[in-house]
Amino acid sequence: MTNTPTTTNTNVLNGNSNTNASNSGASTTTRRGNALPITMPVIDGMFSDESFPEAAKSAANLTDEELTKVKNAARDSVLQLNGDPAEDERRSTKNTTESTSRELESLIGKQKAADLIAFVQTRWAGDVKTQLVAEPNSVPTDTRIVVNAPAYRMDIFRDGKLTKTYKIGIGYPEFPLPTGLREAKEIVFNPTWTPPDEPWVKGKFAPGRKVEAGSNLNPLGPIKIPIGGPSLIHGGKDPSRLGNFASHGCVGLTNTMVQDFALEIAAMGGSQLTASDVKDHAKKKDETKSVRLSTPVPIELRYETIVVDDGKVHVYRDVYELGTNTEENLRKVLSTFGVSFDSLSDTEKSQLKDALVRMAVDAKGNMVTDTPENTNNKSGRVTKNIKGAKEVLVHISALKGKGYPLPVALVQK
Repeated sequence: MTNTPTTTNTNVLNGNSNTNASNSGASTTTRRGNALPITMPVIDGMFSDESFPEAAKSAANLTDEELTKVKNAARDSVLQLNGDPAEDERRSTKNTTESTSRELESLIGKQKAADLIAFVQTRWAGDVKTQLVAEPNSVPTDTRIVVNAPAYRMDIFRDGKLTKTYKIGIGYPEFPLPTGLREAKEIVFNPTWTPPDEPWVKGKFAPGRKVEAGSNLNPLGPIKIPIGGPSLIHGGKDPSRLGNFASHGCVGLTNTMVQDFALEIAAMGGSQLTASDVKDHAKKKDETKSVRLSTPVPIELRYETIVVDDGKVHVYRDVYELGTNTEENLRKVLSTFGVSFDSLSDTEKSQLKDALVRMAVDAKGNMVTDTPENTNNKSGRVTKNIKGAKEVLVHISALKGKGYPLPVALVQK
């Protein structure tokens, strides 16, 4: 791993120590704010990795029969994400996560369910042994890419300086974008795509039958950059999906944006790639070509819902319901920049508290709580849109000149 950071705290990617958890329902994944939400669709995606089944068996001490039960249940859960679009089901990350816990417990028992979920969290997070972010809103000192899902933002840092910002689409609540430190090792031009046997394919493709490179029906667009596990950074997105849910656990860009990003990440990885090369690949749509990066590029996936920048506090919607919009976390963010919550004016404190309440809601506008609801999500659909505001902005004079950098050279279409 290049540009290895020195801090090793693996549970503070969001600067959170909030671990309030519900004890009802004997759920195995009720940690809030510092654990990746694991859903059955996520587990289903893991099975696309040939090494996953044996590794999962070993990690959770599963029998062949138990592993088959898990695999079938995960696939069934994905096949059920095809409800009537007219229905207003309360699908959400929290509900889907909690129902996943209960279903796994019924299939393989509480302890094995807990062990399997912990293993999937670790595998999905990637290399978490070298996390950099020990404080909220931390600014990298090296060269890396930082993605903050709740802000729908991807930043390029070179030697600790922010050089470019992209507006992005993120994973649906049922397929949440993970957190953790990943690596990009290659750029794949004109990728092929093999449709899974899943309802979001919507009848346009035959499951298992490869969609050729360059096809207008290929959802990956002209370029994909694998970043570990089933997650990618890829094109193919309509501009209307930027700043919204847009993918099945990936970072989504438009075709123009991903071509621009390919040039950036190639330069960061020490590989020769020119704008002319990108145009040539685009002309040869039926030719898939992989360009290896000479040096892997760190990709840091964050989930920060409270972000300071130059006299402002952005409180973003807790779209994956990790319970991050709390006064405890707010105080921690302010303290990072030498400001005490108690020292603020009554008006500022009131505005911040109101922002936390307004943004402690899921995509449908329902309050995020630590108490799981008894819902099994069997008739829902993938949540594609957010109801209501995505952020609240509060001006705090004591934070002037402090915080995470403002967007630079913003690319948003």
